[in-house]
Formats: sequence, structure tokens, C-alpha cells
Amino acid sequence: MKVAVLGAGIIGVTSAYQLAKAGHDVVVIDRQTGPALETSFANAGEVSFGYCSPWAAPGIPQKALKWVFMEHAPLILRPKFDAAMLSWMTRMLANCTSERYALNKSRMLRLADYSRHALADLRNETGIAYDERMQGTLQLFRTQAQLDASAKDVKALAADGIPHEVLDRDGCIRYEPALAHVRDKIVGGLLTPKDETGDCFKFTNALAKKAEELGVRFSYGTDIRGLDVEAGRIRGVLTDAGNVAVDAVVVAMGSYSPLLVKPFGIKLPVYPVKGYSLTIPITDASRAPESTVMDETYKIAITRLGDRIRVGGMAEISGYTNDLGQARRRTLEYSVTDLFPGGDVSKATFWSGLRPMTPDGTPVIGPTKIAGLYLNTGHGTLGWTMSSGSARVIADLVSGRRTEIEASGLAISRYGFAKTAKNTEAMMPSKTA
Repeated sequence: MKVAVLGAGIIGVTSAYQLAKAGHDVVVIDRQTGPALETSFANAGEVSFGYCSPWAAPGIPQKALKWVFMEHAPLILRPKFDAAMLSWMTRMLANCTSERYALNKSRMLRLADYSRHALADLRNETGIAYDERMQGTLQLFRTQAQLDASAKDVKALAADGIPHEVLDRDGCIRYEPALAHVRDKIVGGLLTPKDETGDCFKFTNALAKKAEELGVRFSYGTDIRGLDVEAGRIRGVLTDAGNVAVDAVVVAMGSYSPLLVKPFGIKLPVYPVKGYSLTIPITDASRAPESTVMDETYKIAITRLGDRIRVGGMAEISGYTNDLGQARRRTLEYSVTDLFPGGDVSKATFWSGLRPMTPDGTPVIGPTKIAGLYLNTGHGTLGWTMSSGSARVIADLVSGRRTEIEASGLAISRYGFAKTAKNTEAMMPSKTA
């Protein structure tokens, strides 16, 4: 079939690669001038197959109230009159129960573990390099209460057979020697040794070249205006360069995916949650992390990427705004200098991106009620982690093959809503947005 993949971020490019491997004629359409120039550009760099949890968790509503008064809060809410924001937040709060958390985490871990194997296969077959390291993630606890609360995550990891180890203070320092400088600030940690790190931007660009070798065409600098749907079936993609006729479409446009499919009665509960990052050159390797350290107090990941440190985190719910708040930079600087003192944050590059979040933390992968229209979006903070597995799942579904993992829990049908479709054009933000 002729398949259009909408979006050239990590999700879109991995999808295009797997679809081409499956024998399809693939075109990728994106408003930017190249791959991975939005949310995939400077994310935290962690590939967290084990450290993989929904934001919607028991106790989050109470924690959110405390975070309002924190100078360096991991969650920032900028309320506005926005029905989509209100609906998303209401659904998220409904998922903050022990039962829903266990179900959602299990789904996420299943996909993440599948993605671990898929990424290893990709490395072996392509040989691409992206400042990758396979040294795990250390979830670092500053308080005994945090260490005690990790018991529920340990239980979920054990149930799904994910390797893990609870470490005391000395164990954390053995794993990350630079923490010896701040040993009195930590009490322990949870190590997931199969986690990896790597530069998502480098990976996506390298894989895009491999996809081109398989025949994938990339239409950059092209505004996506809407979808051409006739009699309940996809016929093409409407762009500023004309109509692209296709047999199937995979929507991988991150936070903008709901805007494209909404006119057709598809209520996709994905909302942008802004994250921030700093990229800091390493000046003293003995004071830098070896892999990823997740500062549990501030929900900030500090990751080694070659000769750089990537510091990423926070969740700002403020709609489709992508401004760079200096208060958020101060929080990133505080976390990294508090745990790894000595770096020169004045030389850091500051960035923000819009993560496409679902209320339950699980991405939406699968078909829609429009024949030939598929979704691969809503990965939130774990797009890099889940991309390779998600691409295999969507390629199997488009190809009519049985998926290698249970995929029904990833489909949009889990939200249980439907609406009469309309044959209309969805206006999307231009490439200058």
C-alpha cells in the first residue's frame, strides 16, 4: 500500500522505517525542514524500559497541591479556559487510583520491554550510533519516604519480570561514583539496569537516512491542512502543496494529532505537557553521571550523552505554548548542580518541547473508525523509550498482521467514546507556528 506517515519525529521516523521494511510505499510529511526538530530534538535522553510509570498515580492530587508552593516544582499548572485541558485533567485524576495505576503501568512496561528488543534489533541491522550507553537508570531518593514509596514500583517491575535492584546510599555511589560528592543528600535508589541512554535527535536523523535507503520519501517544509476522507475511508492527505493520495495514513504528530482527527469525530485525549531541558558540556568527567540519574524529588533526569549532560524534566500544563520560562531553567540548574556540582551551567543550551500526554500515560496506537487511518501518538515523556516497539506494532496493524504483543490496551477504543464522523478539512498550524 501507499502509506503516509504524518510527522518526522522519533515516532514518525521509526514507523516509516518499519512500514518500509514491511514492503509499503511510504512518504513522511512534516512541516519542519528536517527530522526530529520539535519534541524529539532535545529530550532527556533516557531510554527508560524499566523506569516507566504513568504520571497519573495514587497520591498525585495531594502532591500537586504541595507542588504549588514549591520553588522548584516538578508540575506547573497554568489554568485557562480550555475544554480540552479540563477534560484531560479530569480523566487524569480519574486514573490516580491504585487499580488504574497498576493496569496502566503494566501496559506501559509491556510496550517498553518490547521496544527494548526492537531497538537492539535496529542497532544490529543498521549499525547507527547516537551517543548510546547501556548502563541503566538510577531513580535517586533524597528521603526515606521516597524510598519506602518505591515499593509499589518494585512490585510492578517484579510482576513483569523487569530487572531491578533497590540500592542503599553506598550502592548508589558504587553505581554512580560522582555522587560521592553529595552522599549526605541521598538515602538510596532504585536501579533498572537494562535502561539505556542516547541522543534522540542523532538517532532519528540517522534512521531517517536508513529509511530513505529503503525507499521512504520525506516531504519536509510541508504544511498538513487536513485529511481527505470519503465514505468512511481515508483517501489522502491535504497539504499546502496539494492532495497526496494514499491508501493509509499513520498520524504521528504528537500533541497536534488531536487537532487533525477531531473534525472526523475522533476524540483523541492527547494534550501537550511541556518539558524543558538543558544541554551542558562536560568539563570534569569525574563529577558527571555515567548514565541516567532520575532526581525523584524534582522529577528531573540527568543523563550522560557523550561529552555532554542532558538535564530534562518537569511537566507544565499550559496549552500549546512553547515559551522558555526562566524559572524552569533555574529548577533544572538547581537539580543538576545540587547532585553534580562543578559543571558550568552558564554554557548550557536551554530548550522546551511539547510532550503528547494521554490521561493514563499509555500511548494510543492502532486503527480508528476511519478505514485506513491509524494513530501512533500520546507517548508523553516516553516517546524515545517506546518508539521502536510502537513502530513495529503500527507496521503490523497497517499490514494486517498479528502483533507480537497484546495491543488491544493501546487502542483508542479503551476510552470508550465514539461520534459521527464528518467529511471536513482539519486546519493545522503551519510550519512557522
